[in-house]
Amino acid sequence: MRPTMLLARLQLLILGGNYKKQLDKKESYGFQNLNRARKVLRKRMQRRKLLGVGATALTTAVGASVISSCTIRREESTSKMSLPKIRWRMATSWPISLDTIYGGAETISQRVYALSGGNFQIKPFAAGEIVPGLEVLDAVQAGSVECGHTASYYYKGKNPSFSFGTSVPFGLTAQQQNAWLYEAGGIEAMNRIFGDFGVIAFPAGNTGAQMGGWFKQKLEGLQSLQGLKMRIPGLGGAVMAQLGVNVQVLPGGEVYLALDRGAIDAAEWTGPYDDEKLGFARAARFYYYPGWWEPGPTLNALVNQKAWGKLPNEYKAIFHTACYEANLTMLSRYDTLNGAALQRLINSGTELVAYDKSILTAAKDAAFQLYSDLSSKNQDFRMLFKDWQKFRNEVSSWNKVNEFSFSKFNYAKL
Repeated sequence: MRPTMLLARLQLLILGGNYKKQLDKKESYGFQNLNRARKVLRKRMQRRKLLGVGATALTTAVGASVISSCTIRREESTSKMSLPKIRWRMATSWPISLDTIYGGAETISQRVYALSGGNFQIKPFAAGEIVPGLEVLDAVQAGSVECGHTASYYYKGKNPSFSFGTSVPFGLTAQQQNAWLYEAGGIEAMNRIFGDFGVIAFPAGNTGAQMGGWFKQKLEGLQSLQGLKMRIPGLGGAVMAQLGVNVQVLPGGEVYLALDRGAIDAAEWTGPYDDEKLGFARAARFYYYPGWWEPGPTLNALVNQKAWGKLPNEYKAIFHTACYEANLTMLSRYDTLNGAALQRLINSGTELVAYDKSILTAAKDAAFQLYSDLSSKNQDFRMLFKDWQKFRNEVSSWNKVNEFSFSKFNYAKL
């Protein structure tokens, strides 16, 4: 129905019919005096005129509401029709079997699909399906894929500053890492580095504090590390190398075979849930802790800058939101799953071993010496490390008062 017709019908319904006929029918009012009857009718007519003004306002408002509603629906429909259908591919560094870490890519894909009404679709691919797991940045930079899901510290050979985008030895916990990234300029600092490679990065997952790796033989102090072949990436690997370790960098899907066949003597991945899935307990007996090189590692969603520039603003907001959800969800899942997995490993014969204090002390000293050396050689690293170190000192001082004091007391009673 057209708005003008609707307005007319509403007004007739409220105001009623002919006043003159009512004046002529004095008997309908029960008065003998016609003048008195007319006086009363005149007052009623005035009241009806007032009602008429109100009715006109009401019908106008209702009509405006109807028109507005129709307009909004047309705008929504037009907006939905105007958003393009976009299909992206996402290369990842993970095997599909690792449902938590590969699940970060799936979370992004599912949320983008849902929020865009299916117009924006991203299909994730496991490591090796499009490119090897350690070449995701290269593929995104080249535009072979529009986006990827990986760990930025895999690419420290291109720029050592990439390590901060994931984790560095004796660095930030997962909560501190998120605080640095989201609220202390970490994302902006990392994207200044990624920008040199034609890529924009988003936090898109966190494993929480990791374990310290699987070893075929029990360590007997620092001397046990000399000549040891170990799979360990990032600056953690650089520190281990300074302690005498022969460092290897392998994608997750290749680690078990290398450990089982003796190509390496030790390996680290993430934590109990993933490590159990990968079968490390069948290849090595001793499970060390803590993973001092990755106290709160972030996984990264990388997007080719040209592809990003072509996205409507609505899709950019959707992608950003999906990455935020992936970051929180992954950490929550690992914290939920790791405890039970660790107990299963122990029950099956895994021996849990704490790193010797001499190893931890030597590793920490070597780590901060490494940061000093890299700062003197690389301007990007120097600028980023300076701000990162300031944040680390401030947040650590605060957490020492609130969280550490609570944890020290609370966990001692378990």
